[in-house]
Amino acid sequence: MSSSGRKEELNETAIIPPQYSPPPWGRLVAREACDKALVITVNGRRRAYKGPPFKRLLDVLREDFGLTGAKEGCGEGECGACTVLLDHAPVASCLVPASQAEGRRVDTVESLARSKALSPLQKSFMEEAASQCGICTPGILLTAWSWVKSGGSADPQAIREYLSGNLCRCTGYQSIVDAVVKTVRRSKKESLIRRQVSPHDYLPPRGGGK
Repeated sequence: MSSSGRKEELNETAIIPPQYSPPPWGRLVAREACDKALVITVNGRRRAYKGPPFKRLLDVLREDFGLTGAKEGCGEGECGACTVLLDHAPVASCLVPASQAEGRRVDTVESLARSKALSPLQKSFMEEAASQCGICTPGILLTAWSWVKSGGSADPQAIREYLSGNLCRCTGYQSIVDAVVKTVRRSKKESLIRRQVSPHDYLPPRGGGK
């Protein structure tokens, strides 16, 4: 049978729902705005967004709030370049509609540096040369930061697995893992020091005991 005949046979036997039509997300995004503003806490600040509820969170952050740290990569949730923290958990912002972020906390890479000072994780990335082209770095930083803040270990294999949703085509990952390991170790050391000099160590027990 010729290739054209085979194609005709496939077309005849294909099962296509008679009433099928593409999902309406594109039309909703293009034409319909929210009746009221969606309030999203972004980097500790309450922000109001009034626009299409199905607009991607990535686009809301970049276009409406001017936060361009999150990058457009694959647009399919596969590369991790657009990663942000949603209620402290890393998510692909290219897959999250604005309506799902209403009343929730969103942290972008801009939240890491305070008062123009680099965060401990950013310092470690700089020291370990864990960034080259930089496109993937914001997403990797946020995923790694969620690992550090949640009390993750300094085990390199565990860190690699946690970062598996973030792709990097430049570094080969080793320098990234080294930076996260260094940050975890520093964090645990500083936490131990703070506990050792805690003012509570010098307070008498309740009830005036000796």
